[in-house]
Amino acid sequence: MVHSVELVFDPDTEATIRSIWDTLRDAGIPSQAPASRPHVTLTVAERIDPEVDARLGVLADRFPMPGAIGAPLLFGRSQLILTRVIVPTAELMTLHAEVHRLALPHVQPGPMAHSLPGQWTPHTTLARRLRGGELGRALRVAGRPAEIVGQFVGLRRWDGNSKREFAISR
Repeated sequence: MVHSVELVFDPDTEATIRSIWDTLRDAGIPSQAPASRPHVTLTVAERIDPEVDARLGVLADRFPMPGAIGAPLLFGRSQLILTRVIVPTAELMTLHAEVHRLALPHVQPGPMAHSLPGQWTPHTTLARRLRGGELGRALRVAGRPAEIVGQFVGLRRWDGNSKREFAISR
């Protein structure tokens, strides 16, 4: 399993995303609910040493940070991943680059390419393993509301092996 460092949302934004997950699930679409927590992955690797928490703790004064969730976005080819794009502000991109720089010595064997600065697409995942026949229905659900304005309230480290989260700053 993978390890990651992630942004977490304020309670109202998290509730809005969970509501979209629930509506997708009720429509028969394989949503993230209830297995996960809404988040934005900043870096991901096979393993991230827990010592990264102290290094990233210096970023605590950046929170809360405004964040807007925009349009639906699809990843993949045969098995689609439905997400909503996170509007990439200068503040968000700077934070991402700083997390990458601070975390790099603790990431083994190295960060996955799609999470590198310059290759990262900020997003929050809504549903995985979508099939073509579900796409229209999923997009109608996922696109409402058109924009979600909220805040990022901190960072967490996710350990995919133990399926546990560790608060870094909140």
